Amino acid sequence: MKELHSDSGLPPIQRVVTGHDADGRAIFKSDDILPTRTIPSGDAAFLLLWTTSAVPADNNDETDGRERDAGLTLNEGSVLRIVDMLPGKESPMHRTNSIDYGIVLSGEVELELDDGRKTTVPEGGVIIQRGTSHLWRNNTDKPCRIAFVLIEAAPYLHQGVPLDELKP
Repeated sequence: MKELHSDSGLPPIQRVVTGHDADGRAIFKSDDILPTRTIPSGDAAFLLLWTTSAVPADNNDETDGRERDAGLTLNEGSVLRIVDMLPGKESPMHRTNSIDYGIVLSGEVELELDDGRKTTVPEGGVIIQRGTSHLWRNNTDKPCRIAFVLIEAAPYLHQGVPLDELKP
């Protein structure tokens, strides 16, 4: 078997998916190991692990969630993605109509808001991103791995007017 390497230099990710057999008993549907791959902007390496087409999710949907077309977020659904922020790189400023849970698995990342305020989130830190304009920056010489769960959300209303998404 060919050895897999993530573009970020971090180890590949094991993904285990469960389901049910004809008798309703739990089974392993898949167990695979996949690397992250650098995205076109060059600031990060992504691995899409799963999506749902709706919230709440339908556990009767037998589609492999990795096979759905998922942009940054999935309209009306959810996305689970591993993001490796590459050393010395930053994302574009962006905002999506989603609530995003980011768990820093290794390294550290700086989160900057549209007014220029910044905070650094270390390994083990959790970010709850609620439809705000932001960017990610890795100021270190090592990749930072973050697990992101993105769930569709209604847009934030500012003075009764929804803020537009800002997708790179």
